[in-house]
Amino acid sequence: MYLKWLTNSLLALTLSVSVAAQAQEPEDPYQLLSEVATKTFDRIKAERPQIEKNPEILRDIMKEELLPYVDYKFAALKVLGRHFKSVPQEKLPEYIQAFRGYLVTTYALAMAQYDNQTVEFEPGRDYEDEKMVTVRAVVKEPGKPDIKIAFQVRKNSRTEEWRAFDMVAEGISMLSSKQSEFESIIRQQGIDAVIELLKEKNAQPIRLPGDKSEEQA
Repeated sequence: MYLKWLTNSLLALTLSVSVAAQAQEPEDPYQLLSEVATKTFDRIKAERPQIEKNPEILRDIMKEELLPYVDYKFAALKVLGRHFKSVPQEKLPEYIQAFRGYLVTTYALAMAQYDNQTVEFEPGRDYEDEKMVTVRAVVKEPGKPDIKIAFQVRKNSRTEEWRAFDMVAEGISMLSSKQSEFESIIRQQGIDAVIELLKEKNAQPIRLPGDKSEEQA
């Protein structure tokens, strides 16, 4: 359960690297990721009393803090992998919007589990002339072993902004795992089935730990 929370919660941080991008020059993917992680967790901590009363606030926080800076279209299309060319073009906008909602829901569900765990990032490295970098970090929680994770970050060739697009924890890539999950569904049932699956996940209510309601998928 802890590893599932860890993996999901770090997905939120993975795609939040560019939250402060427009406010800093030059952009430093290492510094941005560290600062955005701190900002996100600090806001959740500050609004905890309101979140206790209405966990859906977490969904709003994800939209306001993360989504405006997430390249969800890039992530969504990358997940399609080799099926991208076979998916009817008219279905792509609906799929991308459903994937967008899925990211928001995933982040909110993950952050509902946040309980003051800390994430320590490695020192920055020389990234000049690089188009992609790997930002490594360690998740620490008293009484539990450290977890090493790595964020894949790319520079947009048009905007020059750094945006994280994948996270690897315990050797598992978020995008690769989603690609594997959707691959057989697309092959056997088509993109409509994937869209419906995403919409079902998006409809999940946000619940905090200790809630005895039906367990979320």
